[in-house]
Amino acid sequence: MDTIWLSGAEWLAVLRIGLGLWWLESWRHKDKKAWFERGSGIAWAADIAAKHRWNAVRSGFDTVVAPRPRTMAYVVAYAELALGLGLILGFLTPIALVGGLLLNLLYLVLMIHDWAEQGQNSMMALISVVGLFGMSWQTWSLDETIGLFS
Repeated sequence: MDTIWLSGAEWLAVLRIGLGLWWLESWRHKDKKAWFERGSGIAWAADIAAKHRWNAVRSGFDTVVAPRPRTMAYVVAYAELALGLGLILGFLTPIALVGGLLLNLLYLVLMIHDWAEQGQNSMMALISVVGLFGMSWQTWSLDETIGLFS
């Protein structure tokens, strides 16, 4: 593979780190007080789920998320933080890429009517797939340093 400036593996690492920074920004810009004390993030998602055209989304949200809004607020926020740090540092990278892909697909399905969110989540999911199948942990990662996933 011919590339400019960096090797192919290094460009995949840049893509992985960029995706990690995107997840970290998703965590950073959340109003944690609103999310954790007032439940704003889950309330917003509940409103979207209640109006969703697919019954599976409505019933899934009502079964999994609605009974435990405070816990789910922490799960969502800290999953984004863990994904960001894991991808930036290249630690447990394949797990972070699969986890991020699944979270983006959940967001994509929940927000099927929001075109802005569709673009962000589809691009993040695509980067996760490229990072996973391109084995983006081979360069500039703790996984490479300690010999994980060789």
